[in-house]
Amino acid sequence: MTAMAGAEPSEPNPEEFVYGEEDFVLQAASWGDPDSAPSRFDRLLLASWSDRMERGLFRYRLGPLPTRVLPGPVRLVAQLNVQRSAERRPPQPVRSLRDPFDPGAFNFTRLRPAELLFGLRRTGGPGPPPEPLLVAINASPLERGHVLLLPEPARRLPQVLTAPALRGALEAALLSGHPGFLVGFNGLGGGASVNHLHLHGLYLDRPLPLEEAPAEPLGPRLGLLRAGPAPAFLFFAPGPAALEPVSRAVCRAAEHLGGAGLACNVLATRGDPPAGPGAGGGRGLRVLLWARRPLFGPKAGEPFAVALCELAGLLPLPAEPLYRDITEVQALSAIRQHLLPEPELLHLGRELARLLEN
Repeated sequence: MTAMAGAEPSEPNPEEFVYGEEDFVLQAASWGDPDSAPSRFDRLLLASWSDRMERGLFRYRLGPLPTRVLPGPVRLVAQLNVQRSAERRPPQPVRSLRDPFDPGAFNFTRLRPAELLFGLRRTGGPGPPPEPLLVAINASPLERGHVLLLPEPARRLPQVLTAPALRGALEAALLSGHPGFLVGFNGLGGGASVNHLHLHGLYLDRPLPLEEAPAEPLGPRLGLLRAGPAPAFLFFAPGPAALEPVSRAVCRAAEHLGGAGLACNVLATRGDPPAGPGAGGGRGLRVLLWARRPLFGPKAGEPFAVALCELAGLLPLPAEPLYRDITEVQALSAIRQHLLPEPELLHLGRELARLLEN
């Protein structure tokens, strides 16, 4: 693996995790016993992550987080994470959806070598290989195993999703045997805190409604999922062979959103086919794309920032009174102020369905 820019010569390069199709876990463990069958990928990631935690490489020590489900039909999961709010690196200022990479700002070529866990590289399999990814700690973690997935940081690409990078992240999701391992992306104006191409990976310890709720069909490859706090466009990959076309479709849709002046967030999770459980077909990867009004800089009066976790229904909250007192109605109001009105969302859905049919 090529050494990262800025790495110290005395430090070894991160080891490579070389995988093939035989390493994909087509059926993850059940939520009844999520830790029953960790994969080779899970064992390496969690052991490396825990080692870096013990060595003090994170901004804070992450222990069990107070967690509660807010009363109400949406079942939002609130977590108290005071240290992340207080000690994380301040987000970079973003001025537009097309901000170029700024070499003078913090970027992932500046990570300490010990913050890198390993590199992901696929051999064999269908189609061209995905983007090689470096797996690094997120120094301000939301959950155990919270990592960054970095597509060749030395290329210094801005935070604009590409199909090869997304495909690599989706393959990482299939390498995990845990039902709650998610991968996701925050775009510029959509909660991204660093303008250098990266995705997130993390483990959740409970299922989210968006894993099995049925979606309204918009076209052969696109649905509208209304489960959770924010409606999302749904793509589905039943297995490894579908990852490349799904990655291209998601990025084509995201590019269309950017052209319309909209920001986006993406999340991939294990889940049922778009018609929901019992409709035939096994579980695969659900890939959700949220369209939203871009936000540049903090918004006065917001109780929390809104990025992919909040859109999915997980609320990391910065203060104990907010965690204790917030209601579902208040949380949904904070999230939905960033979303499109229903007529605009449906019009956009029809545009995307036509785009993806061509």
